[in-house]
Amino acid sequence: MALRSSTMSIMDNCWQAAADAWIADMGEHGDFGRRYVLDPIMLPRALTRSPKKALDVGCGEGRFCRMLKLHGVDVIGMDPTPALIAAARARDAGGAYLEAAAECLPFGDNAFDLVVSYLSLIDIPDIRTAIPEMARVLDPGGALLIANLNSFHTACADTGWVKGSAGQRLYYPVDNYLQERSMWMEYRDIRIMNHHRPISTYLRTLLDAGLRLTYFDEPVPSDDAPASKATNYSRAPWFLVMEWVKPA
Repeated sequence: MALRSSTMSIMDNCWQAAADAWIADMGEHGDFGRRYVLDPIMLPRALTRSPKKALDVGCGEGRFCRMLKLHGVDVIGMDPTPALIAAARARDAGGAYLEAAAECLPFGDNAFDLVVSYLSLIDIPDIRTAIPEMARVLDPGGALLIANLNSFHTACADTGWVKGSAGQRLYYPVDNYLQERSMWMEYRDIRIMNHHRPISTYLRTLLDAGLRLTYFDEPVPSDDAPASKATNYSRAPWFLVMEWVKPA
């Protein structure tokens, strides 16, 4: 596989300092949203076209790469955060993990029949460069599979639920939805910068990259999810899952 050289500096988007807390929070099975909401859709969808060569853009500590490998997929994980790549390599000594930025993928054209962005678009500063890069390395007929925070959620992710006097969650607000912006997120000793964009920004960018939408969902928790947490993920649109195909 041909690699494309780059002089772009690797930025970890504040993830390096948060890496240890993130790794501890994920564990082996991921947090609630990944384990009970996204994995039940993302894994079967990733395997639908029987991919042979996959790229996980923003792989973090490599959890989804390891899941794909268990199903016989030859996968490369890449992330701009050195500590996360080190953790991925430690957990999967035989795996392929690269430190690189999504805005300049170090691969030749048409290199993969599956590209995955699993909750990474919200961390990428320049998706108008990154998404065309994902399309470029995708083989015609291949799929770009995306899980992202729903834009209705990220519109007020830094403020969160509006609560009553007793602390009960009354409703989740949406405000300044059309205004693209960055925001600091702090939870469970993790402090990172996320980016809010309306859904139309993502759709226009994907369409402009020449991709065709073949699947869309706003998933709810699976039936085996702990009920104590599942309710909140069903009240507000938390995630979305999209599959985009590069025309052959």
